[in-house]
Amino acid sequence: MRARAPNRYDRLEWAGAFGDLGTLLPFVIAYIGVLKMDASGVLLAFGASMIVCGWWYRTPLPVQPMKAIGAAATTQAAQTAVLTPGAVHAAGLVTGLVWLLLGGTGFVRWLARRIGRPVTQGIVLGLALAFMLQGAGLMAKDWWLAAPALLLVLLLARQQRVPAIFVLMTLGLAWSAVTQPEAWQALVQVRPQWHWPQWVWPTLGWQELVLGTVFLALPQLPLTLGNAIVGVQQEHNRLFPDRPVSERQLSLSTGAMNLLGSAIGGVPMCHGAGGLAGHVAFGARSGGALVILGLLLTLLALVFAHAVLGLFALIPQAVLGTILFMAGMQLAGGQFDQARTANDSTVLLLTAGLSMWNVAIGFVLGLVLHAWLSRRGQGR
Repeated sequence: MRARAPNRYDRLEWAGAFGDLGTLLPFVIAYIGVLKMDASGVLLAFGASMIVCGWWYRTPLPVQPMKAIGAAATTQAAQTAVLTPGAVHAAGLVTGLVWLLLGGTGFVRWLARRIGRPVTQGIVLGLALAFMLQGAGLMAKDWWLAAPALLLVLLLARQQRVPAIFVLMTLGLAWSAVTQPEAWQALVQVRPQWHWPQWVWPTLGWQELVLGTVFLALPQLPLTLGNAIVGVQQEHNRLFPDRPVSERQLSLSTGAMNLLGSAIGGVPMCHGAGGLAGHVAFGARSGGALVILGLLLTLLALVFAHAVLGLFALIPQAVLGTILFMAGMQLAGGQFDQARTANDSTVLLLTAGLSMWNVAIGFVLGLVLHAWLSRRGQGR
């Protein structure tokens, strides 16, 4: 049996640990601030999942919020009272059971084998472009901070002595200290306070299970299959061919961490190609980055959950935007590594364009177009 690669915990792994904050923090802030979910449960579910995934996979395979569920839950909660924290927990429970079933039976592999490579690369490219656009939008709000931040990251990208993320975070926090001195003063006065998440399964009712399944879990499934299973598997194995993962492994770990999260008050989670690109772009090359971030989130969950919104608010939007933009660049760069037929290029571009707007729709229509063009080519 081949020896498992060791995790590293050097400065590059510490730098890479923060490479997915641009995706993680906005959803966590929305869940806690808008939906009023318990910060301890949300952060502990992420922290524990990251520690286990980093230790098991030995690569910076990310743990992210499920985007479709997060967007639907927080926007609807801001407009109506229909989708509650209980519905989010129920969505995580159903999601966990579905992916455990698909992975345990091996059916996820059958599904993945029927997705053409142009469709997969189109999804990943679409996500990359969406990340860059979203990052540019955040950067535009404080362009006088974002411009030097992006320049510094680009200048430091090819050297390893001073990781770019450290310079970026230092610049952002210094900016917050100048522009938000009252927030810093309030944070300095925070004292440790023990928090322990609640066991939420016994509190779930039928209404929450139905709402969580129909409005949150089911619409997320094609997005998860396309990006968090097939897309991340191919991107991960391209970056780490010596430590490959399978669709079955990803399905099982997605199911396991969602069962855990739904039990202790967490939110639906998945792996994702964009998060992988973010960790790698800032230096991560092993699972050490995930273990580091997981331990930090676990500490926040258990001791400083009452202060997390104030802490996260000190990271400027321009800094988060720069992180997203760099992750998008890293992700996009890996999708132009082979020659393609005209049909494959058509599928890739259509899928990418639609996936920038909605990954699930891009995934489905990309599959349809790929199947139609393949049949037409065989008919000739």
